[in-house]
Amino acid sequence: MKSLEEILQNQENVYVIDSTIDYKDYVAFNLSASHTDELDLNLTDSEKFEEFVENHLVKNKAKVAFGGYLEQRNLYKRSTTFNDHNTEERNIHIGLDLWIKAGTSVLSALNGKIHSFQNNNSLGDYGPTIILEHEIEGVVFYTLYGHLSLESLEGKVEGQVVEKGQKIAELGKPPINGDYAPHLHLQIIKNIEDKKGDYPGVCSSKELDFYKENCPDPNLLLKIK
Repeated sequence: MKSLEEILQNQENVYVIDSTIDYKDYVAFNLSASHTDELDLNLTDSEKFEEFVENHLVKNKAKVAFGGYLEQRNLYKRSTTFNDHNTEERNIHIGLDLWIKAGTSVLSALNGKIHSFQNNNSLGDYGPTIILEHEIEGVVFYTLYGHLSLESLEGKVEGQVVEKGQKIAELGKPPINGDYAPHLHLQIIKNIEDKKGDYPGVCSSKELDFYKENCPDPNLLLKIK
C-alpha cells in the first residue's frame, strides 16, 4: 500500500481557495518568531496584521500569501489556548496558511465527505472549522479548513458528500475567525482519533515528532512553488 505522502504527491490540480487564482500569483510569507521579532510587528491587532499582509501582497504583486508549515511563531502568545502555565508552550504551526481577504471561496481539496464541523470560538483558535474525510487507494485521511465564516457552517451535515474543487465555505473576518487577519488554515491529518470539529493546529517542541508524522506538509498536495 502506498504511503499517504506518496498519494498526496500523485494528486494534480488541487486548489483549496478560489481556483481562478493561479499558483504563480502566490508569494511566500514568513511569520517565524525570529522574523516577526525583527520587524517589531504587533501580532495582537488583527487590523494592523491584515494591513501588514496586504502590504506584503502589494509589494510582491501577488494575490495570496502562503506558508507556515512547522514554523515556530510568536503569534500564539496572546492566547491561553496555546499557553497553559501547566504545559509546555505550543508555538509550532503544523498546517499551511493561505492569506487572502475575507469572503474568498474555500474549496474541497479532494473528493470526500464531511467528517465534522464546529465553531472553535476561543481567542486565537480556528473559529468556524470544517473537517473532511477522504479515502484514496484504501488510505483514509482528513483535511481541516479553519478560520471560516460563521455562515460556512450553515446547512452542513456529517457524511455529506463533497467533490474536489467544490465550494464548501468562505473565509471569515476577525473576530469570528479567531481574531486573525483573514486566511485559511489547511491541515492534513492521518489519524484523527476521536476528535470532531477540531484538531490541534499548533504543537509544542516536545510533541513535534508525533505531529510532523501525523500531519504531513499540505504543500505535498497543493504543490505551490
